[in-house]
Amino acid sequence: TGLPLIYAHLVGGQDEVVFDGASFALQADGTVAMQAEGFKENLPSVQVQRAQGAINFVVDAAAIAAPSEPLAQLWHALVLGVRDYVGKNGFPGILLGLSGGIDSALVLAIAVDALGAANVRSVMMPSPYTADTSWIDARDMAQRMNVRYDEISIVPEFEAFKASLAAEFKGLPEDTTEENIQARIRGVILMALSNKFGSIVLTTGNKSEMATGYCTLYGDMAGGFAPIKDVAKTTVFALARWRNAHDPYGTGTDPIPDRIITRPPSAELRPDQKDEDSLPPYEVLDALLRQYLEHNASPAQLEAAGYAPEVVAKTLRLLRLSEYKRRQGPGGPRLSPTAFARDWQIPMTHRFTG
Repeated sequence: TGLPLIYAHLVGGQDEVVFDGASFALQADGTVAMQAEGFKENLPSVQVQRAQGAINFVVDAAAIAAPSEPLAQLWHALVLGVRDYVGKNGFPGILLGLSGGIDSALVLAIAVDALGAANVRSVMMPSPYTADTSWIDARDMAQRMNVRYDEISIVPEFEAFKASLAAEFKGLPEDTTEENIQARIRGVILMALSNKFGSIVLTTGNKSEMATGYCTLYGDMAGGFAPIKDVAKTTVFALARWRNAHDPYGTGTDPIPDRIITRPPSAELRPDQKDEDSLPPYEVLDALLRQYLEHNASPAQLEAAGYAPEVVAKTLRLLRLSEYKRRQGPGGPRLSPTAFARDWQIPMTHRFTG
């Protein structure tokens, strides 16, 4: 049209959508006259001049916000999404299970940046398989973030469940059944605390786990909001390192103990368990999922790109089988072109294998 443009944009979270603000004004030739800072309420102004039949904006260099790096934008989106979901729905605070692992550590840091330490409570729920390092690191992080921290052992409940089911399970080896019982005990405890005190439970599962079903219905999936459900595991690590190097909300520097970032991920639901016992390495898994989900790569194209046929087959099988779990999980911020539940859905019942 040859005309200048003013774009006024909402800022804030609305269920799964996070509006980033960042309103701007462009001259008729497309150059930037004003750019507001993203993810923050603002009231920028633009001075308009009319000269020789044309409309121009007076450019003020101070009114042009510098663009943020991608990880900073992602962090602000996560914080804003959590803050608005909790605040707009009237919850008095946040509650989460702190395991000593990277996912819950990241969610705790997001929660504190969103609502402040006084409004966040963390609960460590050790099982018979919880490593000493997990206790130490969970306590360390809670202290660094200055949040309330409690320890509630699930061992008595776990033993009670096994005793109740002993006759039914007689002669059968322990397997994922016993692992899931532990996760579900934790879910019951967190939801009981939520019911009693009103705080919303944040789940801590990431997109890689949601994609492959490496999560427990009514266990670690139990809660009211899932901040990192659209954040791949490799990005979880990147965000943790970014947050340790930056303190955008003044809640404390270096909040995540380094060992949480560097130790191999584990659900700690059986002896010496590692995520990679059940899944491909996250660097491989996340890259494969991105190609399949966001770029519509076929199995043949994935194999041609260098992924082992057995890895492709296993990953896509897990993705298909886990749709019923994703349908029952809580909502969370949409951060990618293919967020589960909003942009990606497949039938729960089908024979598709491609």
